[in-house]
Amino acid sequence: MTTTLAAVEAVHGVNAYSLAILLHILLFVYWLGGDLGVYYSSRFILRDDLAPQARATALKIMHGVDLAPRICLVLFLPSGVTLMAAGPLGDEFFVGPVLLTLLWIASGVWLAMAVYDYTRGATRFGRTVQRLDLAVRYGLVAVLLAIAGYTMIATDPFGVDTNPRWLGAKLGAYALCILAGVLIRWRLRGFGPAFGRLMATGSTPQVEHDIRSSLRSCEPYVYSIWALVLLAAVLGVVKPGSTAF
Repeated sequence: MTTTLAAVEAVHGVNAYSLAILLHILLFVYWLGGDLGVYYSSRFILRDDLAPQARATALKIMHGVDLAPRICLVLFLPSGVTLMAAGPLGDEFFVGPVLLTLLWIASGVWLAMAVYDYTRGATRFGRTVQRLDLAVRYGLVAVLLAIAGYTMIATDPFGVDTNPRWLGAKLGAYALCILAGVLIRWRLRGFGPAFGRLMATGSTPQVEHDIRSSLRSCEPYVYSIWALVLLAAVLGVVKPGSTAF
């Protein structure tokens, strides 16, 4: 794998490892930054002193900004594996170009499903795509947590003797981010009907209660995602306990 990357660098005059780091950093920035934008926009949706149309505008802004974190979440996995393949762990974990290509193709399919669900989820086909997307997320959470647990528990996971427990912890943090996102979806099920009533009949104590309780119930999972993304970033930079250089 190192020979392959060296050949690519020689042909294109570009350091593949540096590009992989840049991509990973950009995804981290847009993920966390977009999430903060979504959270800030939601504060205006909660304000019952604003006119319904003003709150609807805030909702449109929130919906538009929220697409960036969703894209970043999907691409974070292939980006991280690419970073690992281009670095010292690439040879140890035997991440070859074929596996890397297949991972990017699979991630592209997942990304297409996620974007379609987000933009056309209310259609009949969109609901089918939504179920497929959720199945992918549940499957990834289970598989990634299992791999993360093994990596952190085993003495030499997958034959790697450089103590990659930090990598297992980072993988576990990513899996929990996916799970938190799914839980946010479940908590928001009552928001759409409540906001629809706000636009149709105006503000009432019951409507405001339903909107507020729906959004407020998501906050623990939102805060968890922020903490987990930051944890993943710290682990990726510090690599605690690793003996690889």
